[in-house]
Amino acid sequence: MRVLVVKRDKLGDLLLTTAVFAHMKAAQPDMELHLLANDYNAWVARDDPALARIWIYRRVRDAGRLRPGAAIAQLPLLRQLRRARFDWAIAMGGEESPRAVRRAMATGARRVVAHVDDPARYGRALTDPLPVPSDGHEIARMLTLLAPLGIAAPVQAPVPAYRWPAEGDAFAQRWLAERGIVRGRYIVLGIGARFACKQPTFEQILRWSRRFRERWAMPTVFLWTPGRADAGFYRGDDAIAARVIAERPPNLHPHRGTLSEALALIANAATSIMPDSGLMHFAAASRGGVVGLFADPAQAGAAERWGPVGRRARFLQAPRAVAQMSDDAVMAALEPLVADRVAIV
Repeated sequence: MRVLVVKRDKLGDLLLTTAVFAHMKAAQPDMELHLLANDYNAWVARDDPALARIWIYRRVRDAGRLRPGAAIAQLPLLRQLRRARFDWAIAMGGEESPRAVRRAMATGARRVVAHVDDPARYGRALTDPLPVPSDGHEIARMLTLLAPLGIAAPVQAPVPAYRWPAEGDAFAQRWLAERGIVRGRYIVLGIGARFACKQPTFEQILRWSRRFRERWAMPTVFLWTPGRADAGFYRGDDAIAARVIAERPPNLHPHRGTLSEALALIANAATSIMPDSGLMHFAAASRGGVVGLFADPAQAGAAERWGPVGRRARFLQAPRAVAQMSDDAVMAALEPLVADRVAIV
């Protein structure tokens, strides 16, 4: 059986999908599983042992900008996908994604599975429409798409996995050594968030980093999303980061660099704390784990659906804004994660 999973979402969404890949292969080891992703997120699943091949298409829009040649470049890829003659194509996601559904149908797979509200809008090429789940974590919602393939939901929910590239270690070791920071003995504090309500305040950043030093004698590695707060594609945090850095907190070490560098620092941390974001899901898959920050679940996404998943994953959720969270609650959530890593190190 040859199965193509279509995944066009953001980095964290694809990372969550690796848990579904693992379950699919465990349930049917002879399955030949392929992934169709874009040139922004495909690297997340590189070296995933469940996948036979990753097919990559260029996005027509990149950070809000049109890429005129991208649509034309997709045509030969589409022909290759049709020649591959997949038995199944799955528009993988916990809700309806019209673009993913149409991309799955365009592959010419014999059976196409997707979550949709109105199957009639897609025609007969959508052979296996399923109702959009009303609740549950995103991983559980995606697992319901496997029912037409005869794959039941697992007794114990699988967890996402990321193969951390070895080249990241060299950067992390050099960067940490330059600042006198011991590997595995620091806490990453990230503030990048799509919704401002999920972001810690300037005052919380300073207080938390001070308490990391007082309570665990650990420095803070401070990460943020580069750019302006009014950036169209993803809000940046340079303004609040500049305020924090201007205070010169003795225990706080800022890093403004590439995504791969940020991931390397997360991979080597005792643990991390950060808002709901792609980085949060990567941190959940790291040795140190993460405390994810959520707020205003009705408008900005609930932790029950988008929370971090893993043995060392925790979350806190405020009614309206992370600013409402007490410092004691934050420290209590971090305590077991820090204690475990200190014992290992």
